[in-house]
Amino acid sequence: MLSRKRIVTGIFLSIFLLNPFLGFASHTYNTDTTQLNKQRLYILGTAFTVGYSAMLVGLNKAWYAEQERTSFHFFNDNSQWKQVDKAGHFWGAFHQSRAGIDMLRWAGVPDKKAIVYGGLLGVVLQTPVEVFDGYQKDYGASVGDLVANTAGSAAIVIQELAWREVRIMPKYSFHKTRFAGERPNVLGKSLAEQALKDYNGQTYWLSVNVGDFMAEESRYPKWLSIAIGYGAEEIVYNHNATNHSLGFDAHRQYYLSPDLNLMHFKGRSKVLNTALYVLSIVKIPAPALEYNRKDGFKFHALYF
Repeated sequence: MLSRKRIVTGIFLSIFLLNPFLGFASHTYNTDTTQLNKQRLYILGTAFTVGYSAMLVGLNKAWYAEQERTSFHFFNDNSQWKQVDKAGHFWGAFHQSRAGIDMLRWAGVPDKKAIVYGGLLGVVLQTPVEVFDGYQKDYGASVGDLVANTAGSAAIVIQELAWREVRIMPKYSFHKTRFAGERPNVLGKSLAEQALKDYNGQTYWLSVNVGDFMAEESRYPKWLSIAIGYGAEEIVYNHNATNHSLGFDAHRQYYLSPDLNLMHFKGRSKVLNTALYVLSIVKIPAPALEYNRKDGFKFHALYF
């Protein structure tokens, strides 16, 4: 199933991330002295309720109004798109829950409660969209998507409970491919559409902040992370048999690349810190070593 769920919920999330009055990315939290700020909590609750309700209404009209509806059912799409879409769901839910945690911290909610309740945001945002899908004739609710969403939210909650920080950050990168031209209506016509829809050009990473696992006296640079990436290519159609019959050899790709821990560069500027917070969801272009079964090992001097 294509990226529309992540598109819509991602736009909704960005309203919070980029809203200048929040600035929650700039704060340092002390779990011993933080006090609940009821005004901020009210602002968050009101903005979330109004914004998300409007988003669901708009989504229902924009995507589902003209679709034939049936009784609720599930649709197994786990074998499609080499699971790149599932990696995208994990990435999206992780960062939505990450924002939920930090927004509740900004409102002064006690740290453990902020982690547990804020960590549910990815699931809360994604699940109603799956329910909508469940009533559509041409597809249905995807168990695989629900699992990936839950795993993404759980991944941030586990890290925050264990370390009170993110040490393994899911990230996204994209490069333009020739495969979008084969099915522009599905994989995107413009560059912006392709960045959201063309799974051939999407890579999802787990960026490990190695320095966070080392002793304070270690000389290892805290800003230097190591990223492990996953993607696929020649997935023009969602079924392997269709790809093969039309001459496309769909295959997985694995990457190893250095990365920047952007949150290491936080300072006193709220604008800078918020920019770093938003950009930290994206993998910085860097040299990368790729392996795939078709070509073996390949080196990219600069991989996007």
